[in-house]
Amino acid sequence: MPRRTATLLTSTLLLIALLCAGVLMSVPYAEMSPGPTVNTLAEHDGEPVVQISGHRTYPVSGHLNMTTVRVTGADYPMNLIEAISGWLSNDDQVVPRETIYPKGQSAQQVDRQNAEEFTQSQDSAKVAALRALHIPVASRVVVGTVLKGGAAEGTLHAGDVIDAVDGTPVKEPADVAKLVTKHHPGQTVEFTVTPAKGGGQRRLTVGTKAQDGRAVVGIQAAAAHSFPFTIDIKLADVGGPSAGLMFSLGIIDKLTPTDLTGGTFVAGTGTIDDDGKVGPIGGIALKAIAARDAGARFFLTPKDNCAAAAKDTPAGLRLVKVGTLDDALAALKDIREGKTGALPACPVH
Repeated sequence: MPRRTATLLTSTLLLIALLCAGVLMSVPYAEMSPGPTVNTLAEHDGEPVVQISGHRTYPVSGHLNMTTVRVTGADYPMNLIEAISGWLSNDDQVVPRETIYPKGQSAQQVDRQNAEEFTQSQDSAKVAALRALHIPVASRVVVGTVLKGGAAEGTLHAGDVIDAVDGTPVKEPADVAKLVTKHHPGQTVEFTVTPAKGGGQRRLTVGTKAQDGRAVVGIQAAAAHSFPFTIDIKLADVGGPSAGLMFSLGIIDKLTPTDLTGGTFVAGTGTIDDDGKVGPIGGIALKAIAARDAGARFFLTPKDNCAAAAKDTPAGLRLVKVGTLDDALAALKDIREGKTGALPACPVH
């Protein structure tokens, strides 16, 4: 066999061996890529994303799309070839697996946390939207979670309404921790509660334990709201809190005669709290790509994500910086009136 032929054959066999090794060799990474977008003003899987009953609604047009990031599954064994391909891609990101699936948490625990955050984001989106429209929302402080092994386990239960601590009425979830930590570890605290399972108001004595030198009872207080009419958000297979802003805007658009988008394709992202503050999210660059690929012209971007998003803005997409729900509503007013030169931009640093 000629030397050149032998060299080519050896090189080919070596390349094949390396490729096989790359396919068989799993690496501790996961891939993130642009996910689907969903118009909060339209239907998804055959039913409206935002459903309102018990209050007048108005026709809507255009798009207010929430955006997502697609990730490889917790049990997916990414191989070396896939990792290299992802690193070389402009539209994908390869990150350490622990970034998405932290050590010590099972895939089921991560999914459950994402589902809880998604549910909480829907609740805050409703509150923020109604407050923006000056529609009263009743709220109360409840036991959100009882920690296993905590002092309150067996005495307080998730959903119990916390009326007072040591006789002092509570108005916000943070009030509970402030009142409890006035005690020394080992002392008792009196909770006045209305049980979630029914029955009249009760006074319950709960012991405390030490945590970081402070007294705790082992609960997480939360806010529960009562809405004056029904607002349902129907969207399966989505987790996390990042759609809060777009849900709020979708609700407002349906409850007001003003067509918020003026028929324009607007997408966006951002968490939202009860007071309408917009918070940062992960995967901003991938969500911007998803928005552009879906046809969006404008992308509502949390102000704390602006610097990262502006580094590589997809062609044809205009980033609009927002820090609150009011900022987003003002930006939509400028968009539908054609005053796009006034839109707050994400500056490139």
